[in-house]
Amino acid sequence: MIPLAEYRVVTSSDGVRLRVWAGGAADGPPILFIHGFSQSHLTWERQFSGPLARDFRLVAFDLRGHGWSDKPDALEAYHDNLRWAQDVAAVIDSLELQRPVLVGWSYGGRVVCDYLDAFGDGGIAGINFVDAAISNAQEHVGADVGLVGRAANPDPVRSIAATRRFLRALFVKQPAQDDFETMLAYTAMVPPDVRSKLLGRSVDARPALAALTVPALFTHGVQDTIIAPAASHFGAELVRNSRISLYEGVAHAPFYEATERFDAELADFTRQRAVRT
Repeated sequence: MIPLAEYRVVTSSDGVRLRVWAGGAADGPPILFIHGFSQSHLTWERQFSGPLARDFRLVAFDLRGHGWSDKPDALEAYHDNLRWAQDVAAVIDSLELQRPVLVGWSYGGRVVCDYLDAFGDGGIAGINFVDAAISNAQEHVGADVGLVGRAANPDPVRSIAATRRFLRALFVKQPAQDDFETMLAYTAMVPPDVRSKLLGRSVDARPALAALTVPALFTHGVQDTIIAPAASHFGAELVRNSRISLYEGVAHAPFYEATERFDAELADFTRQRAVRT
């Protein structure tokens, strides 16, 4: 029997309220999932309802500006890297997560790097970077990355069209219709003006990754057209204790397209970290 997940609200340092989803084994090694651009904690529904929930404490939250979390108006609420770091720290502290493994997907990988810049890696056991946005270099982005900007268009018709194309680009094998409609619904909860404020934030993960002392797993879909696999190769070269896992026939969301393999690799990675800590 998989334990039911529960919701709670965590308030960050600047007063932004974050919707947090917590489930799985209460006494299991903790895993904190951080979703991508214009997505939601519901990104991880398959992980929360699958075998990971039997052995691990699972936590996910809606990033500021996303889903059911607060959506502040001020530009600095999104362009101040420290605030993103403090959001992660607030969730870890509020839920009393003891050395969690962080899972950062796409834009979530950038947020993980914000956390590392601010707090280092002393409070975590490891990191799984999943098709992560850890560099702005041209060779590290895919052919469809422009859909991210077009989804921020203030014209509703153009924004909706780009949003649908963006979601389709996340997958090689397209989701079931019910799943796609759920994804479209929670993606649409991020207003275009919030999306536009997210776009101006550059990332240079080299200092944080080069200083990393905990292990890192870089997971990447080979057919990803949003973030190129070269980004994960770049990251793995910087981290002293790392490995890379490439998924053939998979695009930007291996946790959805190859759930069984993804969950098994994350479980193995987390168990190894729990033993060492």
